Amino acid sequence: MEKTTVKSDPFTFKQIIIIAILALLQFTVILDFIIISPLGDILMKTLDMTTAKFGFTVSAYAFSAGISGLLAAGFADKFDRKKLLIFFYTGFILGTAFCALATSYETLLFARIFTGLFGGVIGSVSLAIVTDLFVIQQRGRVMGFIQMAYATSQILGIPLGLYFANNWGWHSAFIMIAVLGLLILLAIFTQMQPIIKHLELQSDKNPFLHLWHTLSDKNYQIGFAAIALLSVGGFMLQPFGSAFLVNNIHISQLQLPMVFFFTGLSVLFIMPIVGKLSDKVSKFKLFTAGSLLSIIMILIYTNLNPIPLWEIVVINMILFMGIMSRMIPATTLNTGIPEMKDRGAYMSITSSLQQIAGGIAAVCAGFIVHQETKTSPLENYDVLGYVIAVVSLCSIFLIWRVSKLVKSKEVLLKE
Repeated sequence: MEKTTVKSDPFTFKQIIIIAILALLQFTVILDFIIISPLGDILMKTLDMTTAKFGFTVSAYAFSAGISGLLAAGFADKFDRKKLLIFFYTGFILGTAFCALATSYETLLFARIFTGLFGGVIGSVSLAIVTDLFVIQQRGRVMGFIQMAYATSQILGIPLGLYFANNWGWHSAFIMIAVLGLLILLAIFTQMQPIIKHLELQSDKNPFLHLWHTLSDKNYQIGFAAIALLSVGGFMLQPFGSAFLVNNIHISQLQLPMVFFFTGLSVLFIMPIVGKLSDKVSKFKLFTAGSLLSIIMILIYTNLNPIPLWEIVVINMILFMGIMSRMIPATTLNTGIPEMKDRGAYMSITSSLQQIAGGIAAVCAGFIVHQETKTSPLENYDVLGYVIAVVSLCSIFLIWRVSKLVKSKEVLLKE
């Protein structure tokens, strides 16, 4: 009975405000990253980039985000989480503005590196805040709402960004994100209270010693590996998504917003359902079901020939419902591994390894996929599908290990 009561506890008004701020913040961070994919075809043609160069542009953000996350991990539990969030989000907004000012492949590459240095840490700080302020029985619902930022970026952000790009140039898409970011930064300043409870539990005075102790924990290493592997598929599939749709499926640039809109709509529909389910049923079983669905749909998607617009929309919708059904239970399980005193460092390292693994995946995808000319069909896109399917199967095993760790920890806490 006690367990049921915890699950049914409603959120307080303050908690709702925090969820809204973190969801809006994630919306801008996610949009800034994924907007590169739908703009990919325009960028490759405008800035004269090969598929390999474009892969480096995507991975540049990921690598810099990964490195900064590792460097910040030792300090992540040493400061008020609100102050950390403000610092890194300010740098992220500046980096996004630099992207808007880029005029060549080289300047865009630099801007993406700068943005990644700050943007890569924001997700881990946000997860640490969620873990500090919400019990694990609530986190599935919280993650469901925050992950809806991904769907919202698909429904509103990407179509709006493409509309801006088609009418005022691709630079305007980044200007839009930077302006929205400034408004959210103001909300963080005024609405979020200091989050400092974790400071009472610190034992490692040296930040680098704290980083080492977190990295060397064998239980933590399982979580690191699981979440890092989880990101590989997305980083391989997404960067060339728009180029594949335009050059292989023959979807026009003006039709792209519709594809992303309906894909995001399906994700927006599934997110609250998956969030609630992950608080009620086995998170591992839910993850496995989402993984199997996504594997089937990825193999279908990457082997497509030209088909009508409505068919590609339906396939995309089902595909991303599967992908998102993996993310919520996996992320929620992962938050149950670290102790409170290590949460900031753990989330930073997790985010870093996720970004670095994804960066390697994006580079590999850039070399696997080939395009003869700027308007030629992408070659070897089906090979990406097979690689992603294998990686997804391996991730099921690692998330099973994570699930076992979390259950054993819950048993110890009850005793």
